[in-house]
This record gives sequence, structure tokens and C-alpha cells, in this order.
Amino acid sequence: MVKKRRKAETCSFCDRPYHEIRKMVAGARVTICERCIISCKQVLLGPQGKPFAAHTAAQKGNGFPTDFSQPADLCRVLDQYVVGQERAKKTLSVAIYHHYKRLQQNEHQQSAASDAAAQHIQLQKSNVLLIGPTGTGKTLLAQAIAKFLLHVLDIPFAMADATTLTEAGYVGEDVDSVLVSLIAAARGDIAKAQKGVVYIDEFDKIARRAQNASITRDVSGEGVQQALLKMLEGSVCHVPPRGGRKHPQQDFVQIDTSNILFVCGGAFCGLESIMRQRMGKRSLGFAAPHQAAAMKNFSHSRMPLSVQPQDLVRFGLIPELVGRLPMATLLNPLTEEDFLRVLTSPKNALIKQYQSLFRIDGIDLRFTNEALKALAHQGKKSKMGARGLRGALEEIMGEVIYTVAGDDFVKEVVVTQQSIMHGYPPQIVRLKNAA
Repeated sequence: MVKKRRKAETCSFCDRPYHEIRKMVAGARVTICERCIISCKQVLLGPQGKPFAAHTAAQKGNGFPTDFSQPADLCRVLDQYVVGQERAKKTLSVAIYHHYKRLQQNEHQQSAASDAAAQHIQLQKSNVLLIGPTGTGKTLLAQAIAKFLLHVLDIPFAMADATTLTEAGYVGEDVDSVLVSLIAAARGDIAKAQKGVVYIDEFDKIARRAQNASITRDVSGEGVQQALLKMLEGSVCHVPPRGGRKHPQQDFVQIDTSNILFVCGGAFCGLESIMRQRMGKRSLGFAAPHQAAAMKNFSHSRMPLSVQPQDLVRFGLIPELVGRLPMATLLNPLTEEDFLRVLTSPKNALIKQYQSLFRIDGIDLRFTNEALKALAHQGKKSKMGARGLRGALEEIMGEVIYTVAGDDFVKEVVVTQQSIMHGYPPQIVRLKNAA
């Protein structure tokens, strides 16, 4: 005679009593409730609901970490591409980490039965503003983050240019068009796009043209800022699915920006003088001795500790927009030591790029230490940041590539200090059996 198995009284994992559970799965000796099943699913699935095994396989061989458990994981990735700018790297790493964890928390609250207190806690986003001279790595940071988001977190990333934006109804692109590229990056998946990250470059170009009121509309300045307010804070935008101007007969796609993280960057030329005036507190052309010392010692290295919201307002941003960019950080100008590292250290360093190009033709390319220092000195003098280094190298290497490309008897090319400083052709080492 077979005995009837007694109904389980508690869950073997959480010890909840049977009368508190709607559904339970019973095995030979253990039982598991529906809540524990959902928790196990969250552990077994990778980020964004993809199986963990498939998720890690997609990351294999790309040089990125297979986990994102702390902001330092992203900071180490940024170190591979950008030299210096430690404060900006940490700020961006924390912002992306908070964005990722906030998405996870929101998904957990929607899928699992959480307690009532946690249901009422809504984690809000913190948009980021990067300020720094041209060539300091703002766009490069955004590109490195894009690779990390794509390969590690499966979060779409898009870049937009603020210089093309105008107020709705005028010639140019509407503000909502910045979301079109994000939808394209998500391959049309609106739910995925609503969790993405958008980088808006040249953000300083939408500053107000003047502090005083004007009789004409500032459609590419203050008008754009007003239109960005709701988008940055979080609202439902109606976007043309394929971009372009809006028409009444056109079908629109609704996208909620509440969970989209916005990172804005710009050079903000002239902001330093505004900060100097505030810190020096000049009065009638005279300053107290301690104020004069503060003005003299003021440098870019102190800027991250000195920028205030009122500085951005005086520059031309409206206060409402400044309040929606709470994480503002400044990038320092590069020193000669930084330029030297830019040439050789990053994953895509300029010297490595040229060496790889010459290696295709079987030629070794070498720069002497004095040549690298001369290049770093020229980059510092150019006031163009790291972008100035490429122009200097192109001028030198263009003639060399024209001369040695296709020559099977060239073994090595050596760039010396004389080539950098005085324009002498680099040394070309040929094979011994060359004619």
C-alpha cells in the first residue's frame, strides 16, 4: 500500500509557511516557492535578462572585464584609452555604475514581489557634464564608455552634436532627434533604448548669446536649452522613427527618457575667466593681498574643486538646465608628460597606430626618446590638445610613407629629434643585399 505524501508545510529555501505562498514546486525531498524561483532566475540570468553563459561568451577576447561589480572595473577600461583625467574617469564610472544598478533595481521591483517600503523608493538618475579644453579626452571617454556598454552591459549608446540643434519649428534638427540615434543603436527596440546612454557633444555651443534680453529669439541657444529640460529630467518624447523633420501625417514613436542617462561635454571657452573673477572678487581694479595671491595661484588643477553652478549660469546656461546636470566635472589641460604618454601608452596610441601601419609592409618604425619628447613639446605649444599630435605626425610621416611604401628593401625607419624639430627626413635602414 502506497502512502499518500504529506503536503509540504514550508519552503526549503526561505522557510515561508505554506499558507503564505500562492504556488510551490515540490521535489523528492525539497520544496521551493514562487518567490525563490524568481530570485534564482535573477542569479542565473546575466545583465538585461540574457543567459550568463551567452553573456560571458560574447565578452571573451575583447579585453573587457566579465563583471561590473564596482566602478573601478569601468575606470580600468577607461585607463586603457585616456591618459590622466582621473577625476573625470571616476565621475563617469560612478555615473554608469549607478545607472546600471538603478536599471537592475527597477527590473527587480517589476518582476519580484518586493516589500511595500522598497516599492515606494525610486532611484533617480544623475546626468553628467564634462567641461574641459579641446583635445583633453572628452569624446574619447565617451567612445570608450560606448564600447564598455556594448560588450559588457548590452546597453545602447548614442552620440549627438549640440551644434545642429535648434528650437522646434526652425531650420535645423529638433531636440528630440538626439533620441533617433539611440533607437537605431538599440535596433528599433524601444524598451532597450529607454535604458540607454546618450552623449551630447559641443554642449557649450547652446549657451545664451547674451545675458541681456534680446528682441530676437535665440533659437539655437536658449531655445534648445528650454527644449532639453524635460528630456534630461525624464518625459515621454514623440520621435520620428527614421529621423527628419516632424510632419502631422508622420507616425511617431513614444520613448520615455526617465531611465536614459545623459552625458554632456563641451570646451566652455571663457569659463575659466568667470571662475577667476568669482574667486578673486576684484573691486574697482584693486584686490587685497590674499585675493591677489589666490588669483596668482589659480590654475586648472584647482578647477574641479572650484566650479560652481553660478559660473555655468554666467557662462550662458539657464539655471533649470544646470540643475538637471548635477555631476559636473572638469578635465585638466594636458602636460608634456601627459602628451608623452598619449603617444605611447593608450591602447590606440598614435605611435602604435603608425607602427602597425608600417608593419603591414614589413617595416619596423622606431621613435627615439628625444623625438618623442620633442613631439610632446610641440603638442603642448599647439594649444590643440591631443589632436595636435596627429597633425604633427601626419606632416612628418606623410613624406616617409610616400617614399618607403612598396619598397621591399627597407628594413627600418627611425624618427629622430632632428626630424621633429627641423624637418629632416627620418633615417631609413635598408637590407644589406639591397641594390
